[in-house]
Amino acid sequence: MAYYVLLSNFTDQGIKSIKDTQKRAEAFKAMASKNGIKVHTLLWTLGQHDVVAIAEADDDIAATALALSIASLGNIRTQTLRAFDAADMAKIMAKMV
Repeated sequence: MAYYVLLSNFTDQGIKSIKDTQKRAEAFKAMASKNGIKVHTLLWTLGQHDVVAIAEADDDIAATALALSIASLGNIRTQTLRAFDAADMAKIMAKMV
C-alpha cells in the first residue's frame, strides 16, 4: 500500500454549501473505503489549503481515481502528493548510487 496526501480547496460551489462539509467528508471516506482506500485522517485547515487528507491506497491509479471522483462533484479542487514512510525511505536510500 502507498500513502497519499490530498490537499484540497473549496470551490465557489463548495464554500456556498460549507455547512454540508462534514457530510461530504463522510461521503468521501465511504467512497474511498468502497474502492479499497483507507483514509487515515481528514483535517480542515487554515492557510493555503482548506482540507488535508492522508490516505493509503494500492497504487497511483486508485488514488488518482478517488481524487478525480471527488473533484468531479464540484465542491473541491485537489492536489495529490505521493508520500513515503520511513520504511519506504530506507528502500529508496538503499537504491541510491
